[in-house]
Amino acid sequence: MADDALALELRGITKKFPGVVANDRIDFDLRRGEVHALLGENGAGKSTLMNVLYGLYHPDEGEIRIGGELVSMGSPKDAIAHGIGMVHQHFMLIPVMTVAENIVLGTEPRREGAILDLGAAEKRVRELSVRYGLAVDPRARIRNISVGRQQRVEILKALYRDAEILILDEPTAVLTPQEATELFKVLRSLADEGMSIIFISHKLNEVLSIADRITVLRRGKKIETLPTKDATEAGLAKLMVGREVLLRVDKTAADPGATMLRIDDLVVADDRGLAAVRGVSLEVRAGEIVGIAGVDGNGQTELIDAITGLRRPASGRIEIAGRDLTSADARQVLDEGLGHIPEDRQARGLVLEFTLAENLALEDYRRPPDSRWGWLFPARLIARARRLLREFDVRGGGPSARAAALSGGNQQKVVIAREVGRDPRVLVAAQPTRGLDVGAIEYVHKRLIAVRDEGKAVLLISLELDEILSLSDRILVLYEGGIVGEYGPETPEEELGVAMTGGGRKVAAA
Repeated sequence: MADDALALELRGITKKFPGVVANDRIDFDLRRGEVHALLGENGAGKSTLMNVLYGLYHPDEGEIRIGGELVSMGSPKDAIAHGIGMVHQHFMLIPVMTVAENIVLGTEPRREGAILDLGAAEKRVRELSVRYGLAVDPRARIRNISVGRQQRVEILKALYRDAEILILDEPTAVLTPQEATELFKVLRSLADEGMSIIFISHKLNEVLSIADRITVLRRGKKIETLPTKDATEAGLAKLMVGREVLLRVDKTAADPGATMLRIDDLVVADDRGLAAVRGVSLEVRAGEIVGIAGVDGNGQTELIDAITGLRRPASGRIEIAGRDLTSADARQVLDEGLGHIPEDRQARGLVLEFTLAENLALEDYRRPPDSRWGWLFPARLIARARRLLREFDVRGGGPSARAAALSGGNQQKVVIAREVGRDPRVLVAAQPTRGLDVGAIEYVHKRLIAVRDEGKAVLLISLELDEILSLSDRILVLYEGGIVGEYGPETPEEELGVAMTGGGRKVAAA
């Protein structure tokens, strides 16, 4: 239970970048034994504020106090020395090393001043895991344990360094509902032990279930801090966006037509040559959204790559609108009417050094009206880009701005604008709202439903179960490279979560 003593105070924090005030005189405090949630849209200033606290940025104005003492954070090393630990959304772990080796890395216990004492490291890790209920095997290699266990390792890294303040950035992004529930029990236990926790998330229901207080940022300013007991999902969304937000997906029943995407007995190998997709068969019809649910790393990436022509299947068949495209490359698949929102917008979706106009034309620049007889028409690219940027509410720059200059959420909007704007017959949407705020998620969901209602086939792959349940007309669960069951959108999250961890095998065999 939190007490009134302050573990942390940020007073009047201001951080400016060229042309942007990322943090504008922000006040934030954290009590001992408290879980304090930080909410805000993309670009609201959450990450900048935490980077200031963790020593990655130096504030232009303001001060930081730890336990009432004025401190200066010149680097993450200073933050760690002041008892601050941070668990990033993308884990900072070395897969080939053991749990214990990852946890003690940089502060290794030694014998006789020089020899690594791995036994002492494993003993200390085991003691911490027992004390805080973070059960992990110190000798297990990171590559061999689940994502949920890897997150426990990240938390143990902070505890090993005697952290008293813990920053968690989107901690449930890759967890099943059961793993998220376990994490919340751990966080509440840590808070009861006196740990102070800053919880950054875009999932309003999670914030309401775990936080003691909630602070909302909007466009660099602090809007309000309120106790969780006085908050609602609708109220928080309005504070974040500045308007009423539709939190549920408003859609009519699907009216499926002809099969547009068919996959038969598909086998796809991963980069190591091992089977990652094992005998998958599915179909997506015009006018429906088929969702694929699964814990990250169960073959989703390889399945997407095969469908979109980025990876050659080992066996099986892929058809779009009845045409065999099993051996087609990415260009041929696009020309047959496939749209692809990739799961990694920076690696697969954008050329970061290109302008937004160039990125929006990447797939169609070779044909009219963008070009003719080998001549490119830049004015036409810019005109189309201006229309799409306005239609999809892309903020942070016009057609001539570099993609690298945009926030992650706005980069995602550019990708979605390009793919939906091409009017595809089949749309493969992989993590379409990753990194988006609640207002942008609302918009993207509406667009995906509109694509479906226009008679297009949509294959949705998402780690967000609420997104799968909200958008899908049918749900397939992928586990260890195979489809283990088909479910309706009314299926409870817990039932899907069981299937996602292998409990759905009997369903698939039925």
